[in-house]
This record gives sequence, C-alpha cells and structure tokens, in this order.
Amino acid sequence: MTGQEQQVRVSIPVSALERAGIDRDDQLQLKVQNDALVLEKVQPRQPQWQQYLVIWPLIVALISGVASYAYWWFQKVRPVPLTGAQSIGSVTIVAGVVTGALLFIGFFLKTRNDPENRFSRHIYWRNFPVITIAFIMILAFALVGVFWVLELLFPDVVFDRFTSLLLIVMFTYFADAFMVGAALTINARSLTSILTVVIVSGCVISMAANGQRRWWQHNLSFLGTHAAENAWQFNLTLIFSALLMVVLIDYLFVSLSRIYPRTWRTLTLRILLTLTAIDFGAVGLFPNNLTFHWLHDLVAGGLVTLLVLLIVGVRWLLPAITKDFLWLSYGVGILLLLLNFGFRWFNYPSLTAFEIQAFALSFGWLLMLFSRLQALVNEDPELLTIQLEQDSKRE
Repeated sequence: MTGQEQQVRVSIPVSALERAGIDRDDQLQLKVQNDALVLEKVQPRQPQWQQYLVIWPLIVALISGVASYAYWWFQKVRPVPLTGAQSIGSVTIVAGVVTGALLFIGFFLKTRNDPENRFSRHIYWRNFPVITIAFIMILAFALVGVFWVLELLFPDVVFDRFTSLLLIVMFTYFADAFMVGAALTINARSLTSILTVVIVSGCVISMAANGQRRWWQHNLSFLGTHAAENAWQFNLTLIFSALLMVVLIDYLFVSLSRIYPRTWRTLTLRILLTLTAIDFGAVGLFPNNLTFHWLHDLVAGGLVTLLVLLIVGVRWLLPAITKDFLWLSYGVGILLLLLNFGFRWFNYPSLTAFEIQAFALSFGWLLMLFSRLQALVNEDPELLTIQLEQDSKRE
C-alpha cells in the first residue's frame, strides 16, 4: 500500500533480551512515553489478574458474611452494633485479617513460582514471614482505624442482621482485594513504602496513645519505657521495621550482584546497612528503662556511629553514585552535626525536638539510599548499541 507509514528495523543484542527476561518468541509492543520509546513484552495475563482481584476476594467475603450471620443468629445478637464486642467491626477485623493473610500467602507463593515475577523469585524463604506479617499489620491497622473513625462519626449505631451481613461482605472484600493485589504486585518499591508506613504509623499511634502523659516533656525514647501507655507498640514498631530493612537490604544486594560485580565496597555497604538495621531494632529491644538504660544508650550511640560511617563512606561504597546524591548526603550529615552540637552546647533544640529531627533526617536519608539502590537495580550499567535499518519492504 502506497499510504503505509515507512517502517524501521531495530536490531537488539540477545544478551539485552535475556537480561530483560524476554524470549525471541515473545510478542513485543512499542509505545512512545515521555518523549522516549519504550519496548516491552505484551502481558496477556492482565484480565486474569483482574479476575483474581474480583472473584476470590468476593467469594471469601460472601463466606465471611454468611458465617457472621450464623454466628449472630446462634448468639442471639439482635440488632448488631457497629463497634464493640460481637459487632460488625470486631467480626470484620478478625475475618479480614485471617482471610486476607491466607489469600496473601496463597497468591504470593503463586507469584513466586511465576517465572515472570522477578521480585518474588529473588525473595528467600527466610524473608517470607517478615513480608507477610508486615502486610497483615498494615491491614489490621487500617481496619482498626476505619472502625475507630466510624465509631466517632456514628456512636451507638446498630443494624439488623442482613444489613450487617452486607457491611461485613463489603469491608471484607476490600480487605481481601487489597491483600491479593499486594501479593500480585509487590516489589522493592512497595516494600520501601511498607517500611515507611509501618514505622510512621507505629510512632504516630504511640504518640497519640501517650498524649495525656505529655510524652514530649520527656523525650522520644519515653514512648518505649514502662512509664508510657502501651510501650510495646513503639518498641515492636522499631523491631519489626528493622526486620523489614534487613529483608529490603537482602533483596537489593542480591539483585545488585547480578548487575555489578561483588567487591569489598558493595560488601562493606551491605554490612554497614545490615548492622544499622540490627542496631535500629536493638533500640526497641532494649528500651530506655532503669534496667536497660546503659545498653539503650550504647546501641543508640552505635546507631549514630553507623549512620556517620554510611554518610561519609557512601562516596566510595555506593556504585555509580551521582553528585546530587553525594551532596545531599553531605548536607544531611552537616545538619545532623549542627543539631548535635546545638543540643549539647546550647541545649537547643530540646531533647525531644533533637531526637525527632535527627530521626527524621536519618530515616529519610536511608529511604533515599534504598531508592538509589533500587534505581541501580533497574538501570543497566552497560550501554548497548542497537542498529536502526530502514525497512524497504512495502505491502
């Protein structure tokens, strides 16, 4: 046809296709995105994923709704309160967490055996329990938070059994769909987001629970002491966040070793990051109580030392470091030094403000370091030359 647009042939090295997980028989699609050409494999499984997000959560939600109706029938609960014991909220939280956990485990194992899913295949079995518990914690926090807000908005509201069944089905469906979607799409970026959500939500909940005790008049470590309300929440948040950091570090460096050769630099960076995560968990394991005060100060001081070593040594330890990240790291280090000397020499800022600001700067820098490592995993350090040839064939 004379009106057909002129075509161009592209020759791509086989090694590049293999690193991208593309076989010669796979169908590829080309699209223009952000002024760049993006070549990717056609994914015919999207409709199946959509069925997973609809069918399985809906079936499980319907079973949960019927089971809750039978429970209220035999317990003679009528009408059914929105919150409290034997309520819509309590049943939803239990049913949502249990069924969501089972669906997450099942679909995560399914994606792990899927050769197309690179993240799940690079997760060791020792890391699987931590990832599972992390999503269960997020789901539990979300459900408890939703019904806490509903209790404030609709105090003492009750429903008949059938309406309660429908509410159970709706809430459980969204909880199960979230867990299925997480299992199907989990990657290093979402794992970093989970780490952020867990530690921020855990700290905020601990701060809110100790509002009447005026925790800010003491210090941030007060939230983990016996004098605090539900101190286990704060300490468990630190410990579990440390476990998530270990999982993330493990995955990133295993993936990085497939691109960059293993050297003493990357090994040192991995050891320092792992020790930082372990030390971070030790701060929660040994709270600032009378018994563990000396040990708490020791691990807290060790955490500061490790962060300083990371910030100073990132110039030599991080592969393909950019000037922007290097200057950002030095800027964070200078701010931490100013906060430290200001507090110790001039008692400004206060102890609580110093701990919060130092923690926010340090944790934020660690998240940016993880983001940079993830970018290195996704990038290809080797520039490959491709050939463009004008296609002389016309139909």
